[in-house]
Amino acid sequence: MHKARATGFDVEVDSAAISDEERGNPPDRRSVAEAKRRGITMHAHVARQVRKSDFDRFDLIIGMTAQHCAALRRLAPAGTEDKIHLFTEYAEGIEGDVPDPWYGGQKDFIEVFDLIDHGVDGLLAKLQAEAR
Repeated sequence: MHKARATGFDVEVDSAAISDEERGNPPDRRSVAEAKRRGITMHAHVARQVRKSDFDRFDLIIGMTAQHCAALRRLAPAGTEDKIHLFTEYAEGIEGDVPDPWYGGQKDFIEVFDLIDHGVDGLLAKLQAEAR
């Protein structure tokens, strides 16, 4: 969202999980540390589970893995499945899933942040082109 804001592009972004395993938990401290290192402030956020209302509320529902996308399609109300996309569709030159850094170290969080940074650039470029 900080990149969109920096370019004056108005978007609403939210984060939700497929499972309720982490519901109510704050972001991983390593993720917060990497965001801070990059000058990104992670505002108060706690994990929540995807709701059916999200499919009406948002224009895009982006999964980080093919498995997430499959689960999202099972949850999606009829007629909203076309909103679901794999994040790496927007990251030119990168295919497949965004790896989960949870079981790794800070290096893994840095690599995932780099991948996400690249994908956000591609997503914003697509959204801005469609808005013209």
